[in-house]
Amino acid sequence: MLETRSAVYKMIEVAREERQINNWPPPFSSEITLYQERNFHTVVRRSCMRKCLTLKISKAIVIGDVSVGKSCLINRFCHKIFDNNYKATIGVDFEVERFDILGIPFHLQIWDTAGQERFKSIAASYYRGANVIMIVFDLANLVSLGHCQQWFNEAAQCNTEPYYVFLIGTKRDLLSNQVYEIIEKRAAEMARKLNAEFWAVSARTGDGVSELFARAAVLSFQSMVLNECESMKPESINIGSDLITLNPDKERTKRKSRRNRCFDCTNLVIEY
Repeated sequence: MLETRSAVYKMIEVAREERQINNWPPPFSSEITLYQERNFHTVVRRSCMRKCLTLKISKAIVIGDVSVGKSCLINRFCHKIFDNNYKATIGVDFEVERFDILGIPFHLQIWDTAGQERFKSIAASYYRGANVIMIVFDLANLVSLGHCQQWFNEAAQCNTEPYYVFLIGTKRDLLSNQVYEIIEKRAAEMARKLNAEFWAVSARTGDGVSELFARAAVLSFQSMVLNECESMKPESINIGSDLITLNPDKERTKRKSRRNRCFDCTNLVIEY
């Protein structure tokens, strides 16, 4: 199954137009996010222009209570559909979506996990290695919001930072503006506890869905590029293919040592 999907996505040469990203996507609310970047880092832009990056693949896990709309959210983004006939996810499922970010191919693996208690042990085994943790709750169900801390704790136990956390309220279309404003305040409190960025979306209408995933993709892309550039800092200079390595600091020390030895030898000759 995994090999079949990988083969299909390798055939996609260019991302869909709406997934070709050249401008930094803003958060849902600038007041309910810790991620204050407003533009691509200069190092990231330069690296993308030089086309000197390896293929990037980021893993996003989508977790939360049963029936909060995790699968509907993913299907809306990946397939642009909304299905009223609810079917609980059994274990896990996943999608792979391509972006072109500053002209660089980037793939987002989206793992849809079961919210039912009996599948938790299965789903938890797929939490590892996440670059993005999406915790989903139903805006019309405050109980599901209260469970978000537990969901985050379980995902955090399986991962090491850095990763990006999103608290996502679904079914926005079912709430009036007055009711939503009350719920948003409660959600903002939870987002701050989780150090997460808050989003309110609707899988039925598609409102905010593409923007959410674009935001997650760009944040993880930039983080991965910066980490790659950091690991490639020129601490040494490789010459040709004969694996001779010159370290500038070491070479200066060696040259100084040689000069000192020569000076000492000269003194010895004179004294003798």
